[in-house]
Amino acid sequence: MQSPSPSRDIDVLLAIMAALRTPGTGCPWDLAQTFESIAPYTQEEAAEVADAILRGDRGDLCDELGDLLLQVVFHARMAEEEGSFAFGDVVHAITAKLIRRHPHVFGDEPDLTTAEVNAMWQRVKAQEKQQRREARQRAGLPDEADRSTLAGVLPTLPALDRAVRLQRRAATVGFDWNDARLVLDKIAEEIAETREAMAGKDKAAIEDEIGDLLFAVANLARHLDVDAERALHGGSAKFERRFRFIEAALGEQGRSADEASLAEMEELWSRAKLAEREAPAVSTRT
Repeated sequence: MQSPSPSRDIDVLLAIMAALRTPGTGCPWDLAQTFESIAPYTQEEAAEVADAILRGDRGDLCDELGDLLLQVVFHARMAEEEGSFAFGDVVHAITAKLIRRHPHVFGDEPDLTTAEVNAMWQRVKAQEKQQRREARQRAGLPDEADRSTLAGVLPTLPALDRAVRLQRRAATVGFDWNDARLVLDKIAEEIAETREAMAGKDKAAIEDEIGDLLFAVANLARHLDVDAERALHGGSAKFERRFRFIEAALGEQGRSADEASLAEMEELWSRAKLAEREAPAVSTRT
């Protein structure tokens, strides 16, 4: 087929995806894909969007958003081929949802605060679930709805994010600490239980207790209104920055990290911390 030209028109992207999936003339790799095989790529592209945002790189963000859009188009094309739905149905569904969930913008609702908007959003979502349940009943389909307070917190979410979402859901029915200091006590308790598991040298028990400890730390972040995922990203970035300082300092001596003692590297780590404290604050935007 004639090579298409880059375009701002979504229809061109849809046509390219259709061509890639056309048997006989399309791309063998694209034709071999399924929803299941593409799902990991979808998760990866979403993570790369978040990374570009974290780095403040708008050029990369534009590129990564395109990659993420491609994932939506890819899934929609496969669904269209099997007769489930098409890209237009995806667009219709999300536009309808946005209009439905924003009556204060597109309807007669009065001006609302952020907290009131969040509360209304949850009410509308609950109504939508009930309507889907009733539609299944009218169609004679079994009611397979999960009515748990925790329903809908997907196991495929990043573990830290999922922990916080589960805690927030439980808090809506009052299952929560009423003081962040009590969460600190819980963390101390989990550390003690981790020490006990370590003493027993039971790998499964150690893993279990570390999971409880991480869950408790995520809970503390939530109580202190700290984004746990962002905080951990920051901690990881700080570790990377300081370790690279160590490597650079050793490199100036003509040495590598594996040639230095732990004491030497700890001394350089302290120097890196001091340098950070003395450095003027700068924007992370590029």
